[in-house]
Amino acid sequence: MIRRQTTTISLADVSPMLAERRTALPRTGVWSFEPKMEGYRMLATRDALRTRGGADATRWFPELVRALSALPAGHHIIDGEVCVLDSIGRSDFNRLHERALRRGWYAGADPVVLCAFDLLVHAGVDIRSLPIEARKERLRDLVAGVPGVLLVTGTDDGTWLWGHVEALKLEGIVAKRAGSVYVAGPSRDWLKVKRAGATPAGKFHRPE
Repeated sequence: MIRRQTTTISLADVSPMLAERRTALPRTGVWSFEPKMEGYRMLATRDALRTRGGADATRWFPELVRALSALPAGHHIIDGEVCVLDSIGRSDFNRLHERALRRGWYAGADPVVLCAFDLLVHAGVDIRSLPIEARKERLRDLVAGVPGVLLVTGTDDGTWLWGHVEALKLEGIVAKRAGSVYVAGPSRDWLKVKRAGATPAGKFHRPE
């Protein structure tokens, strides 16, 4: 059942869903496997950005806020990762971190994109209780053609995706259980597996 709200849900009302760390991909159950982007986790509306820890990042990435203003009218909350991409589309955390430390745009700044992987509020309606497949479908339609916003899609073949992660030296994979709803905090419905040699947790301070 969709939770219909009579008042607007703000970014401050939402706590992100977090993936639990694993050393191997799940072998049982039905899952969708997505590439794990190496960036800053971000909740976004048409005019604001908020980090995983609640910091207002709206002024940090003004070009991204301009891009989000092209979303269809209405109040939407997107979950994703802000990334700097290299020439073949891999996320480069070092360059993003250097950019974010300046807390704003500057001459020569690396451009950022929002790698969107979930939709929490759609046209003012809280859809977190919908299965992930339905949320993804709405997200796909919402961001289609919006510059600066990239849709993160999944596959049911985790072994195939892991081969690409290794070959391209991506950060890892997030496995998402089929039919799962969006909940606040850690959940076993989302599992993350990092590639050996990816940026170690804690090497850089991610803003709260």
